[in-house]
Amino acid sequence: MKKILIANRGEIARRIIRTCERLGIETVAIHSEADGDLPYVSEATQAVLIGPNPVVQSYLQIDKIIEEAKKHGVDAIHPGYGLLSENAGFARRVAEAGMVFIGPSSDIIEKMGDKIESRRTMIKASVPVVPGTEEGVTTLEEALQEAEAIGYPLMLKASAGGGGIGMVRCESEQALTQQFVSVKNRAKAYFGDDVVYLEKFIADARHIEVQIFGDHHGNLVHLYERNCSVQRRNQKVIEESPSPNLPQDVRERLCEAALQAGKAVNYTNAGTVEFIVDPDNNFYFLEMNTRLQVEHPVTEEVTGLDLVEWQLTVADGGELPSQDSIQTKGHAIEYRVYAEDPKTFFPSPGKLEKLQWGEGARIETGYEEGNQVTPFYDPMISKIIIRGTDRIDALSKSQTFFNHVTITGVKTNIPLFKEFIRSEEFISGDYATAVLPQWMEKIKEEHTL
Repeated sequence: MKKILIANRGEIARRIIRTCERLGIETVAIHSEADGDLPYVSEATQAVLIGPNPVVQSYLQIDKIIEEAKKHGVDAIHPGYGLLSENAGFARRVAEAGMVFIGPSSDIIEKMGDKIESRRTMIKASVPVVPGTEEGVTTLEEALQEAEAIGYPLMLKASAGGGGIGMVRCESEQALTQQFVSVKNRAKAYFGDDVVYLEKFIADARHIEVQIFGDHHGNLVHLYERNCSVQRRNQKVIEESPSPNLPQDVRERLCEAALQAGKAVNYTNAGTVEFIVDPDNNFYFLEMNTRLQVEHPVTEEVTGLDLVEWQLTVADGGELPSQDSIQTKGHAIEYRVYAEDPKTFFPSPGKLEKLQWGEGARIETGYEEGNQVTPFYDPMISKIIIRGTDRIDALSKSQTFFNHVTITGVKTNIPLFKEFIRSEEFISGDYATAVLPQWMEKIKEEHTL
């Protein structure tokens, strides 16, 4: 491949450009009117204005993206994450246009994008799944009947959902009755599909995912696991690897189950198999993300590998190294810095009047000082990835780093990080997905954020 188009924006576009530049691959960046001044636009070999600010008029314009890719003579398209990255129709259109889609095939994306279908596939492959419905539930009456068999509390989820959207916990029959129609409507609005299903809620669970990679020569490997249990509104904000307090035998079984999941669909390119792990270390398949993850730098820091380079290698027909050659060293933690109120998590768009980072961290950001964080897109400013010889070292470096960060012009969640990473709940490493909201409730009266 000599030239690729990046069908994305901001931080991940910049990240892909960096690897391509090192490999001598030209890049074509697309951008909306609002993003014209962002760094990735000038760092790409070429840049194209794709449309107005709303994503439906710019970054989701499949016809326009394909047209520009043809016009610029690109060999492949990298979708990044979010936006069109898990859109099977887009992957299919890229292939039909004679270009390589840098990711799994459209068939795999389609199969794993349907959460009900993916559950059925994993059951057939003997991968443990959370107890729940194997078909979509269409009426409230049907949902209530299924819920009685599953038991409360439970999760009501959109089959086509992702990123925590279209997902709600129901503690009782009354809660399910109140939420059923609104979740179906939200699923239709966000994903164009109102099919929902039910899953048993696993109390005090950890969210642990395994990075997998497959090539077109039949090779499938894992790159170990990441703990993604620090979440707000079911969305990850801190991820780390290795997962603290995880017995080695459980880690090995998780990685083996992830490979089992990948083999069940002949997986190619980068993918992530997500699990929830209960207090007794029983684990259950949650979903498979058929793309590069936001938190992929955590894995890069402990393995010393470049996952974007691996994606390009696989897409270009190359072969992956053996499982035995993939080792981990040290500990890495990623913090997602958002332009948002740390108390309410409401977005805080505005101009980054000052953007000063601390030392000793890998900083993946789509912005520079003076740029505007607009209300049109996800308000993530950057990802801070800190590596240490072990977890204690990584935490110590994290505390030092955040003491030297200055961001003005917008509110950020950095004050939350500065306090949370000093809490016993986080330092212990013995935390579940409810840790952040529970900790925030505990400190509410102190008004420290």
